[in-house]
Amino acid sequence: MQVILLEKNEKLGNLGDIVNVKSGYARNYLIPQGKAKPANKANMAIFETLRAELEAKEATALSDAQTKEAAMKDVVCTISANASEEGKLYGSVSPSDIAENLLEQGFEVEKRDINMPEAIRNTGEYEITVSLYAEVMIPVKIIVIAANETETETEKETETETETETETETETETE
Repeated sequence: MQVILLEKNEKLGNLGDIVNVKSGYARNYLIPQGKAKPANKANMAIFETLRAELEAKEATALSDAQTKEAAMKDVVCTISANASEEGKLYGSVSPSDIAENLLEQGFEVEKRDINMPEAIRNTGEYEITVSLYAEVMIPVKIIVIAANETETETEKETETETETETETETETETE
């Protein structure tokens, strides 16, 4: 089935391209989502009248994505998860976990835009990409730490602060 693309699609083509897709994909996804129209003479005429408006909308979306890309440069996500002593996670880190962490940092990203080459099942550092727009991809560093490591670090910090306060009180009393 031939369709006219109403927006840029990474795998199919650019705005206004006439592409061949399977009829089920067109009927069930592209057309209901407003991403394409069937390629016939009537729709071609309608598309030509709307072309300038759609191109302006496309340019706005691209500039928004580039602004977001500049803001997200060098973003690091630290995710705490339950893990065994060997560093193997009980479960895995999913795109929704990463999207949630990015949202806490002030970056709204949908989980379908997060490209993970493989599932994260161990603690450590990983590199993923986030697709902000069709050609705007940004690398994001993911650091996965064991949940019990963070608790231990917090307990050590608390113990260190308590010891420092005790030493200060002892020095004050001696003087």
